[in-house]
Amino acid sequence: MPREFQFQVSPEVAANESLLAQHVAKLIQVSPKEIQKVVVLKRSIDARQKAIKFNIKANIFLVGELYTPTSVELPDYPNVATKQEVIIVGAGPAGLFAALQLIELGLKPILIERGKDVRGRRRDLKAINVDGIVDEDSNYCFGEGGAGTYSDGKLYTRSKKRGDVDRILEIFVGFGATPDIMVEAHPHIGTNKLPQIMQDMREKIISCGGVVMFETRVTDFVIKNNEMQGVVLRNGDVISASKVILATGHSARDIYELLHRKGVHIEAKSFALGVRAEHPQELIDQIQYSCDYRGEFLPPAPYSIVKQVNGRGMYSFCMCPGGVIAPCATSPGEVVTNGWSPSKRDQPTGNSGIVVELKMEDFKPFEKFGPLAGMEFQKSIEQKAWHLAGETQKAPAQRMIDFTQSKVSQSIPKTSYVPGTTPIEMGEVFPGFIAQIMREGFTQFGKSMRGYLTNEAILHAPESRTSSPVRIPRDDFSLEHVQIKGLYPCAEGAGYAGGIISAAIDGEKCAIKIAEILNK
Repeated sequence: MPREFQFQVSPEVAANESLLAQHVAKLIQVSPKEIQKVVVLKRSIDARQKAIKFNIKANIFLVGELYTPTSVELPDYPNVATKQEVIIVGAGPAGLFAALQLIELGLKPILIERGKDVRGRRRDLKAINVDGIVDEDSNYCFGEGGAGTYSDGKLYTRSKKRGDVDRILEIFVGFGATPDIMVEAHPHIGTNKLPQIMQDMREKIISCGGVVMFETRVTDFVIKNNEMQGVVLRNGDVISASKVILATGHSARDIYELLHRKGVHIEAKSFALGVRAEHPQELIDQIQYSCDYRGEFLPPAPYSIVKQVNGRGMYSFCMCPGGVIAPCATSPGEVVTNGWSPSKRDQPTGNSGIVVELKMEDFKPFEKFGPLAGMEFQKSIEQKAWHLAGETQKAPAQRMIDFTQSKVSQSIPKTSYVPGTTPIEMGEVFPGFIAQIMREGFTQFGKSMRGYLTNEAILHAPESRTSSPVRIPRDDFSLEHVQIKGLYPCAEGAGYAGGIISAAIDGEKCAIKIAEILNK
């Protein structure tokens, strides 16, 4: 039987299988020749001391012990072409994993996506980056794979209560992700590799008898006696089903407006909003690793920081080491920023959302919009940023120290944000209380991370799509909408998830609840 050990090693040892075996042999006091295999189960970086170490949890197999390489196998997906149909609106991680789970449980998914397939999205991403043209149905937020596919592909969640994270990671590996995501503390696939994985998931759904519809927008719901009957498409077609999973993401404002018009209960929800801060990645490495050069065995350093300022949280969000900032507007006349990293995280800059916690009272100027007040607040800032920056996809920008001193930057260097930037005093973009909290917060950040507060760092505005500004309430047990039977609000768009993993888990949970009813 293998023995499980936890230990620390240098980055060089962690990167070399032979050196790792030698270290383990010394640890358990045997000859290196007696080590058959070191199977790393979990790996993380400990950068708290000057001598940086990797934390390793591993199974040690000695010579003579049975060692069989393990491989991840996908679940058994039967053909469901003739089975009962369930509609899924949205082909992001929640929708895709819900569809796969329905197939596994013997039901036929009808997956409806307003955007294009994952390859077709690329032309529209180029259009927004290069020409400033926003396609309302195909962009960084909408299309096969959802927002995470082309805006980073991080695979970790802070919550351990949501469900089986390892199952989701195993399915990703089964569809082609590197097995390293099962090991790393902060797994990441990368925007360059996720598209093929999403395409393979879709092809599996279709090969098993499921239906996937692209460039097909749902414009209405068929509801009778507070029960779902189906959906209406933009071309007027009606697809009937008694169960509908609503997995439309946090930016599908038309869906929130549709539900509100139809009298379907929704609620305003607090969220966070701020800027994208971009530093030279080398500077972040120096701060985090306390070194002049990180070397070849350490990955580009991330950071995570939280401060309380005037009774509000200000924190880093979706940090992208070795990454770029992208334009993520979903409608003309607005500017939205987000970040992503390729799988190698090899870009010269790192960026992070730096956002301020909002409260329901902040939305009072928009209270006439009822449950859409937070959404209108969000929209007003995005539209103001568009106007101030020149009514293109250029982003308002300011050097970090200049921002803390309320000075317009005399010059902005070229950043990773392809559409370009316009020097703006950020106090013009944000309500005064948000700007003031960020000014004080960045000063505090600089005291905790020496070197972070610098004019080499460029702020881009706004980072506004951190989570949904609306919650679509559902029953805690059945996961059905509290008012409409057969409607399953799901994942980020409904206010019940925050990222690829938690969205995928929530999609599976909704599928399981539906199967419990339909398979009786």
